[in-house]
Amino acid sequence: MPRRILLILGHPDPAPNHLCRALADAYDEGARAEGHTVDRIDLSGLDFPLLRSPADFMSGSVPDALRPAADALAAADHVVIVFPLWLGTMPAVLKAFLEQLMRPGVAFENAAGGKGFPKGRLSGRSARVVVTMGMPSVVYRLWFRNHGIACLRRNILNFVGIRPVRETLYGMVEAGEPTKREGWIAQMRALGARAG
Repeated sequence: MPRRILLILGHPDPAPNHLCRALADAYDEGARAEGHTVDRIDLSGLDFPLLRSPADFMSGSVPDALRPAADALAAADHVVIVFPLWLGTMPAVLKAFLEQLMRPGVAFENAAGGKGFPKGRLSGRSARVVVTMGMPSVVYRLWFRNHGIACLRRNILNFVGIRPVRETLYGMVEAGEPTKREGWIAQMRALGARAG
């Protein structure tokens, strides 16, 4: 059954030769070839303000530049986020983007009277987080305990109701041989085809 996918490319650099871009392109191609609808957001081309106060987060509105992204998130069945690991977690532009989108009234509702746990508004959606890194992915998982991605999964995506969240990690990408890179791209194309 065709799904509606929100594909977020979280690499801040618009250069065309990054592995993240090639992985996102492959996922996009695979999904469209199987009849899925893909709404694609490339953060390297967006200009939006940073949140600077709790009041802005709690009662402000999504900036006009991100309104199409908020609409695509609301319409999506599946969310795919592709980014490079920087300082153990997502790049700052991706965090700033998620802070703007995953706000009250868009991604969750506060409990009545401010008492109790907020309720996610994005239940019924699944996600895949695709991360490239310079270190071996097993080192990130075991030694660093996958902390940056675990935070994204638990504190952001699960908090607003998105689950399950699956992860695809590609390590040692700078040292990757062309055949390994081709294998990663083929894997992403296959994931896109099944909207997984």
